[in-house]
Amino acid sequence: MALLVLIVLGATLGWLASILARTEAPGTILRQVALGMAVSVVAGEIANEGTMIGSLSFLSLGIALAATGVALVLYHAVARRSVKA
Repeated sequence: MALLVLIVLGATLGWLASILARTEAPGTILRQVALGMAVSVVAGEIANEGTMIGSLSFLSLGIALAATGVALVLYHAVARRSVKA
């Protein structure tokens, strides 16, 4: 159940990041959703002491949320920097 929650959290944050950044290219939107899902699952698993069976603690959920947000902000900073160059 924890794995499903983290996947949905990451996908939702990636989708919201694409809306906030006004991204219109389908490949870029999918890249942001995939990045959000991957970071959320990895950070949540590390914070939940390596287990995805059972429940997810609020601390793990918060860490996954923060890590996904930071990763998406960094992705947008690098993407905009490479477009300007």
